[in-house]
Amino acid sequence: MLLNGLVLRQFVTIYFLQNLTVTLTVLILFACCAYCTGESSFEVKVEADSNDITDHPHDDKPRPYLCTVCDKRFTQKGSLKLHKQAHTGDKLYSCTQCEKRFATQRYLKQHMNVHSSKYKCTECGKCFQHKQALTAHRRIHSGKTPFECTVCSKRFTQSANLVKHSRIHSGEKPFKCHECDKAFSQSGSLTTHMRVHTGDKPYKCSLCDKSFSQSNSLQTHKRQVHSNRRPYDCRYCGKWFKRSRVLKLHVYTHTGAKPYSCRHCSDCFRQIGHLKAHLLKSHNEGTWFTCHICQKEFSRSSHLKTHLLRHEAVKPYVCSECPMSFYTEWELRQHQPKHSDFKQFCCGSCTHVLSVKNVLSTNLA
Repeated sequence: MLLNGLVLRQFVTIYFLQNLTVTLTVLILFACCAYCTGESSFEVKVEADSNDITDHPHDDKPRPYLCTVCDKRFTQKGSLKLHKQAHTGDKLYSCTQCEKRFATQRYLKQHMNVHSSKYKCTECGKCFQHKQALTAHRRIHSGKTPFECTVCSKRFTQSANLVKHSRIHSGEKPFKCHECDKAFSQSGSLTTHMRVHTGDKPYKCSLCDKSFSQSNSLQTHKRQVHSNRRPYDCRYCGKWFKRSRVLKLHVYTHTGAKPYSCRHCSDCFRQIGHLKAHLLKSHNEGTWFTCHICQKEFSRSSHLKTHLLRHEAVKPYVCSECPMSFYTEWELRQHQPKHSDFKQFCCGSCTHVLSVKNVLSTNLA
């Protein structure tokens, strides 16, 4: 009985020590994650992903598994396999709340937190994918910037942003394209660049046939093409515009500025596209873009592309208010005011605001 009791006590002691080791290991690893988020808390989350811990950039574990696309290394073969899906462009899992797509169910599940209140900022109501992102965001409200660059003393809310910033000073570009010689300082930039080679445009507009390689390009397209919102106004005539660039060009009509000058003659132009067209027509400098159907020539490839749509009877720009569709974005923009009470032309002589320019001319008369 004494022997059996001794053996039992030894077993319990070994079991306790093994579990204590596991507990301490988890605490140490979460201390590293606390470094990333700037937290000093050792709170252990049961639902933490093991891959996020083992592949943590601040531990000293060997990483024998190398991604041949971007040179990122991993501690586990499964983590490398999961990572490689980011380079293939195959995003089979789509969000039911928005248009984003993901390579794995895990990424989709994490993204869905953005549409819930699980990690919600109490200050502004913005939602995040995980606790670390929320913690970093809260520093915007608190003003805390615990991570400082040793070169220029610029401070950051997240260590990841400091790492990216440090590459400005070092010139390091660790993410290399295996198709060409280009290299990038951020993995996301490489992922976006790879779509140049693959032709992948995963972000599709739900209102027309256009697709984009980046989600922000899709959002810009929707705002500028399918929305009537015009946040930029002309201080000379009161006309409103969707884009600051278009407003800048419009202001030239009031100031008379023509910043683009021809090096062969004294002609000057408001837009660089007009200068290029002039160089082609007057000085035979540049390349014409010829339609293979009717042999018509264009000074810009975008003009040829639009022209070809007319041969194919394709109208990709669809009005969000009615069934009408158009060949060009400009034609759609001209049509949109019919569905809106928005009046973009302001009379300089009285308080009237009007939606059509020729009506403004009549009012001035």
